[in-house]
Amino acid sequence: MGVAIMAVEKFLKGRLQLYTSPTQEQVQTFWREVTWALTEPINAGIFKKNETERFIELPGTDQRIQAKSAWNADTLRGGHADDLYMDEYQLCNESLWRDVGAPMLLDNDGDAVFIYTPPSLRTSGVSKARDPMHAARMFKSAQEDTTGRWETFHFTSHENPYISEAALGELIGEMSRESYRREIEAEDDDANPNQLIYRAFDERQCLISPFEIPSQWPRYVGHDFGSANPAALFFAQDPATGYFYAYHEYFPGRGLSTYQHVQAFKELTQDVTVLKRAGGSHQEDEIRQGYTAQGWPIQEPKILNVNARIDRVRGIMEKNQLFVFRTLPGLREELMTYQWKTDLDGRITDEISNKSAFHRCDAMAYILSDFTPERVAGTAKAQYISMSAI
Repeated sequence: MGVAIMAVEKFLKGRLQLYTSPTQEQVQTFWREVTWALTEPINAGIFKKNETERFIELPGTDQRIQAKSAWNADTLRGGHADDLYMDEYQLCNESLWRDVGAPMLLDNDGDAVFIYTPPSLRTSGVSKARDPMHAARMFKSAQEDTTGRWETFHFTSHENPYISEAALGELIGEMSRESYRREIEAEDDDANPNQLIYRAFDERQCLISPFEIPSQWPRYVGHDFGSANPAALFFAQDPATGYFYAYHEYFPGRGLSTYQHVQAFKELTQDVTVLKRAGGSHQEDEIRQGYTAQGWPIQEPKILNVNARIDRVRGIMEKNQLFVFRTLPGLREELMTYQWKTDLDGRITDEISNKSAFHRCDAMAYILSDFTPERVAGTAKAQYISMSAI
């Protein structure tokens, strides 16, 4: 869509436009958009349209816009363009640019646009490339260029204003962590996996479909404060195993009072026993007191150090003692993107990248850091016996 707009604008300035893609679906989409945009001058006889070869031109001139398949790069040999667009470039053989595309632009100082989605090394068989990471390597090299020859752009799906956030959340619920990184965050597979803070979470085993949680299972709630983005995560614990189940995320946005939050929490925990609520930093005791005054007592986490809290949660994940319902897209997304910063040399630091954006991960660490993997089962059994006696 983006290059269709660009190509039409440059075509109307008299430039020769050539769009290529290895997939017919992409070619057809581009062609549909440009023909729709140029319908009126085509119908008026100003431009000539050829559906068979998919081009629109001003008769008697070099002014043309054309869409062609690039699954076989040799089919483009001998072509000419002022602006060349290579879509899904990661699937194309490297020769598309080196041997065919670049020579097209030599005599007119033309421009080339490369578009790619980070490829999966597991599905490299569908690619014509000898090096399935050639597009990613080109992108990194272009990012480091200081000559002005290249300009690079990186977009995530969240930055597209035409994508429904609700639909995106539903889609994320069905994605693996690897698919999410490639298709939604547009991250390459050669990113250091050790940057992911909660890489110990095994989504194959611990990401589960929702089920009706028995009302006698004890509940725990983690809180992250903030007037703009208050968050809470609700956990149930199986008394028989001690395993935790994240079953509800609360993220209402700004505009609600402490009283309104508390009323929502009480409704969410009606007819169940909440054994503990924890959240906030040491400096946020006044906020905790405000919730307590409204009938929702929140304790300060036992562990004050952020990284120490994270270590506790990772220990629980490593033993597969934490399960997450698929119906929590916000938490799932944070688990997929919660990363350590790297320094200028690419070394991983102990600082969290964009820490203020991960409210659900903070809420989770505030409450689950009170437990160690070794204590989980024993604590749950003791609680179960106590509740049974009551």
